Amino acid sequence: MIGRLRTKFVLINMGLVLTVLLVMFALVFGITRQDLEQESERMLKTVAAEPFRMLRPGEEFDEVQIPYFVIQLSPGGSLAAVGGYFDLTDEETLWELLDAARADGQEMGVLKEYGFRYCIGRSRWGECVVFADMSSEESTLSNLIRTCLVIGAVSLAAFFVISLFLARWAVRPVEKAWEQQKQFVADASHELKTPLTVILTNAELLRSPASSEADRGQYADSILTMARQMRGLVGSLLDLARVENGAVRTGAERVDLSVLTEDAALPFEPLFFERELTLDSAAEPGIFVSGSPQHLRQTVEILLDNALKYSAAPGTVRVRLSRQGRHCLLSVASPGEPLSKRELEDIFKRFYRADKARAMNESYGLGLAIAREIVAEHRGKIWAESAPGGNTFYVELPCA
Repeated sequence: MIGRLRTKFVLINMGLVLTVLLVMFALVFGITRQDLEQESERMLKTVAAEPFRMLRPGEEFDEVQIPYFVIQLSPGGSLAAVGGYFDLTDEETLWELLDAARADGQEMGVLKEYGFRYCIGRSRWGECVVFADMSSEESTLSNLIRTCLVIGAVSLAAFFVISLFLARWAVRPVEKAWEQQKQFVADASHELKTPLTVILTNAELLRSPASSEADRGQYADSILTMARQMRGLVGSLLDLARVENGAVRTGAERVDLSVLTEDAALPFEPLFFERELTLDSAAEPGIFVSGSPQHLRQTVEILLDNALKYSAAPGTVRVRLSRQGRHCLLSVASPGEPLSKRELEDIFKRFYRADKARAMNESYGLGLAIAREIVAEHRGKIWAESAPGGNTFYVELPCA
């Protein structure tokens, strides 16, 4: 699919470039041709107005730059031809030109078979016809066509190479999203496969006549546990989908992040106590941000829940919120084994768990991915740092 998308991008781009070049060359050719015709016609009219002025010694027409000659027909029917660039001794040919110009029925026209443009004029000496050579005009247009073809071919080749690079660059986000989607489907299928297998197996055993009442109760409890786990996973997937689809409404409300952080940390204190951990929370008062209080609270809860699951007991989890110029910084530091540099980059990916043993303990590897999307919607940054003895997660948000 990505290859077809690149090919389609290149074809569309080349089609647009070809269309633009054709339009430009057509305009250049049309304007040039019109200018040459107007120049030739203006010269013919100038000469036809005074056909024998050129015979005066020392005088020339400033406007005349095209080879021409004049055929003068007197009232008595005699023919005279004047012109310095042509052999005018063949009277039969001159009569043919004169008859062809008369037969056209127009004051000015073109004799393509002879390669002349003519203009019929009348003076006191009789009828005169001025003929201008069109070879230079046709040569100019032919050279223009050849130049346009060369420029067009070179331009198309250059744009084709550029389009190949642009196609790779433009399709890269789509390719990345496609790979992420495939990985997401594979990971979600893997996460759902295990609880579904457990549910099906226990359901079959539950229906077995050989099962005792105690065994059936155990099978039912296992089914209920797996169903709850699947519900939690589906709920996390829905949360992630909503956040990615723009469900977060930022900037609509002024939120007291100091109060929100303290309120979010309060319900976790007994949970940390049960795991022989101490929760130390301190938020600088009066820090406000613009955004969604529901999703900002969810972010704090995700970081606390992550610390609850992965902290090494006994120890202290420290939550700090402080102002940093125009921004505020929220940090959650937890004791435990430091994460590697690679893990610090992967920890925010979907379904990633640094501790694989948490896979069946209501840890789906989606919480930090959801937090990353929420923080990004609030024009903030989220990252993690490790140090000997523990890890710290940071969230930086612009103050209201």
